[in-house]
Amino acid sequence: MRIFVTGASGFVGSAVVDELIANGHQVTGLARSDDSAAKVEQAGATVLRGELTDLDSLRRGVESADAVIHTAFVHDFSKFEESCAIDAAAINAMAEVLRGSEKPMLVTGGTALEKSGRLGLESDKPIAGFPRQSDKLALELAAEGLRVSSLRLPQVHGDGMRFGFINMFIDVARQSGKSAYIGDGGNCWCSVHRADAARVYRLAIERGAEGGPFHAVAEEAIPTKTLAELFGRKLGVPVVSISAEEAQAHFGWLATFIQLDMATSSAHTRALLGWEPREEGVMADLETAKIWTA
Repeated sequence: MRIFVTGASGFVGSAVVDELIANGHQVTGLARSDDSAAKVEQAGATVLRGELTDLDSLRRGVESADAVIHTAFVHDFSKFEESCAIDAAAINAMAEVLRGSEKPMLVTGGTALEKSGRLGLESDKPIAGFPRQSDKLALELAAEGLRVSSLRLPQVHGDGMRFGFINMFIDVARQSGKSAYIGDGGNCWCSVHRADAARVYRLAIERGAEGGPFHAVAEEAIPTKTLAELFGRKLGVPVVSISAEEAQAHFGWLATFIQLDMATSSAHTRALLGWEPREEGVMADLETAKIWTA
């Protein structure tokens, strides 16, 4: 297939491009800078210059492809709502071109799901009022007959430097001189190695994006207290529990995410796609990470 990939030079997107090309697909990657374009070309993909706010470039990418994988996102989480609005506009622009075709599209979502006291499932909906709209839009577009589905990512790791929100969690511990968790620290996060996530994207798009949402989750439930204890040991700072009321002052905007319980299953995705994680887990990656001396 000819596959258009947004975010093609990014941490996740570049792994997706590598996975697609290694399995015989032709890739066109969106690139917004000379540096990004060089990375896309080096990977063996064709470059389309543009960015998420350049909706015409997105439409051109979809027009020239057989399928679409949307991994790009503006990762300024201090302006999360604005980033989510940009993401939604990009998805809607690409969907305009998909109408009347059989082209499949995967969009990227997250694991902040409506659930209580159990693992999140592929059938669960995002938390009500959560700003990111990709999951909701995918469901709405699919209901209109488009071949669109979402792929939900947990904390993605893989090069000893990048760990998603975990990096920010660590930065707060380093800057404050203490590694904090909220309450009993029993709320959990989930994770995946970027190479494992890339295989889920490939398998799902080869399936025509049918059967989603998909969960690219390798490790289902890592308590935030366990993470905080590892950070404290690696940074040589005390590990402390703080109250929910103290969380905003300590973590800033990150407090909202720190408090979420994002324990999530990928059992349906594994069975549907025949996918099993192959790479090391996030705790092992953190143990040998380069970030502790960075």
